[in-house]
Amino acid sequence: MAVTKHPLPLRLKSSSNSSVSRQLMRIGFIMTLTFVLIAIFAPVFQAWGWIQNPLESLNNPSHVPPSAQYWFGTNREGYDVFSRTLYGTQVALQVVVLATVLSLVIGVPLGLVSGYLGGSLDRTLLFLMDTIYTLPGLLLSITLAFVVGRGIFNAAIAISISYIPQYYRVVRNHTVSVKTELFVEAAQAMGASTWRVISRYLFLNVIQSVPVLFTLNAADAILTLGSLGFLGQGLPPRVPEWGHDLRQALQALPTGIWWTAFFPGMALTLLVVGLSLLGEGLSEFINPHWRKQR
Repeated sequence: MAVTKHPLPLRLKSSSNSSVSRQLMRIGFIMTLTFVLIAIFAPVFQAWGWIQNPLESLNNPSHVPPSAQYWFGTNREGYDVFSRTLYGTQVALQVVVLATVLSLVIGVPLGLVSGYLGGSLDRTLLFLMDTIYTLPGLLLSITLAFVVGRGIFNAAIAISISYIPQYYRVVRNHTVSVKTELFVEAAQAMGASTWRVISRYLFLNVIQSVPVLFTLNAADAILTLGSLGFLGQGLPPRVPEWGHDLRQALQALPTGIWWTAFFPGMALTLLVVGLSLLGEGLSEFINPHWRKQR
């Protein structure tokens, strides 16, 4: 007698995977939202007197361990580690959002135009983007940071250059596949201009993966900004930035002063994990193959 095979175990496995992905995405969203709220309300907390000014150091003793007065202790220069850690969130999100938005604004239009028009323009842009993509991102950011100098906007420019090829490649490849669809050919046959075809018929159909790439690039940009600050090529020294604070903390770490490195490093790690979980969850949610398996 023939035995009928039921696909129930496969559906259960797919449902379990989707449930785990949703839970991880929720965790990543909560972690990221927490840091966003900290960045927004840090000046309010300072105005209410809950936290110190991160640039005030003369009234604080140096290397005080965590206590009721100094929750995260103080560093070598007398800065309050708690306030600098909170304000470091604000600075990190400002630079990272600006960097990823810059790379998105440049990479997405170039990918749309290159994929739709093709020809010599497509080959030239593809060669240029592949050349940039092959360079190590951190090394490229360090070089540009040395050229453009320190500052929030300058750091964003230095970081964004390595992400432009990623947006370009994703959007360009989707555009090449979508431009042969019937609805695009029908729009061309009706006399629609190039701008109308790109903006109305192609744009929304080729940017499904952009939110995922945005969050994953933001997580990587946090690490890049921290690396620039650690190497002394990020923001000005007085600006509360996690990478710079970690660099200053290394000198005191062998003497048992752990708090000046632990709290900025933990904040950086948690934000990167939150953005990574959010990006991976969005990838599973947006992926059409995953949708078909639900």
